[in-house]
This record gives sequence, structure tokens and C-alpha cells, in this order.
Amino acid sequence: MMRTAWIAALGCLTVAVGPALAQTPSPEDNREMAAMFEADQAIRTAIDPAKLPDMTAIRRMIAEDAARRTRAEAMLREGSLTTAEDYYRAAFLFQHGSKPADYLLAHSLAMAAVARGKTEANWIAAATLDRYLMQIGQPQIYGTQYLRAKESGPTMDPYDRSLIPDSLRTTLGVPLQAEQLKKLDAMKASVPKP
Repeated sequence: MMRTAWIAALGCLTVAVGPALAQTPSPEDNREMAAMFEADQAIRTAIDPAKLPDMTAIRRMIAEDAARRTRAEAMLREGSLTTAEDYYRAAFLFQHGSKPADYLLAHSLAMAAVARGKTEANWIAAATLDRYLMQIGQPQIYGTQYLRAKESGPTMDPYDRSLIPDSLRTTLGVPLQAEQLKKLDAMKASVPKP
């Protein structure tokens, strides 16, 4: 009789706890990461690519970028970043890194954001892979990176234009090759002639 009462009590506990667990709210986006992302983006919107860069401002941006990445890496390691939005924002911070490992981590963060349901992270996933490939001496494959070469002006090279079809670019939110070429041509036309 005692065993039957215990099993019945356990069954009631399961019924009472089960719905409560099902209603547990999803984790909230990390506010500190949101603030770091806003700061990362704000400094970049203030840069006018048509003007010569203010090197003091660029040095300050690089130092602030490094500090944000250091903090973001600590947050990632301590488990403070858990949502799709957290991973998406962190991907941008590491995309603005300085070494291949930064770009590879950025790519992994972007993929985590996609896996958590943030389809807008598709583009940053492609861009981080392109940047990583270029930093290790390989051609980009999506065409998300534009560089200013001193001798040739704006370029997308090295770029393997044959690997990824435009249908996959569309799926990932990356501009089609024809649109990329128009942007490149516009960049070349805006460069002052010597």
C-alpha cells in the first residue's frame, strides 16, 4: 500500500512539473552583446569610403574592436551567449578581426545563429568564410569581399567565380555575380584618377 501511494505521488509530481517545464521561457538575448554589436556597427556607419580615412579614428576603431572581441570570447567561453541573436552579433565582431582564427570563429558563430533559426545570418556565414579563405591565401567563393589593391584599385580577387552558382548565392542572401560586378565597377569609377 505504501509503495502504491509513493508511485501515485510521483505521478502527480510529474504531472504538476511537466507543464511548468514546457512553459519555461526561452533565454533572452545578452544585453551586453547587443550593446557591443551596436558600438561595432555605429563606428562603421560613420566611415565614408569616398574620403581618406582618419588614421587616428581607424586606430581607435581597431583597438575598440579588439577589446570587444576579447570580451565576446570570454562571454562565449562562460556560456553567456546562447541565442541566435547573440551568435549573430558575435559573428560580426569576429568578422572585424585581424587574423584567420577570428574569421573562422565568426563563421562558426554565424552557423550557430543559422542553426538557431536566424536566417538573416546566412549572409554573414558566407562573408566570414570568404574572409577566412582570403586570409589563408585561398580565393573567396561567394564574392562578399571587396579589397583596395594599391596597384589595381578595387578588386574582388582572388575569387573562384565558378564554384558557387547564383542559385546558392540567392539562398544565402549573397548578391548575384552580375550585381557584384556592378558594385565593383561603381567602386572603380569612384576612385580618383592620379
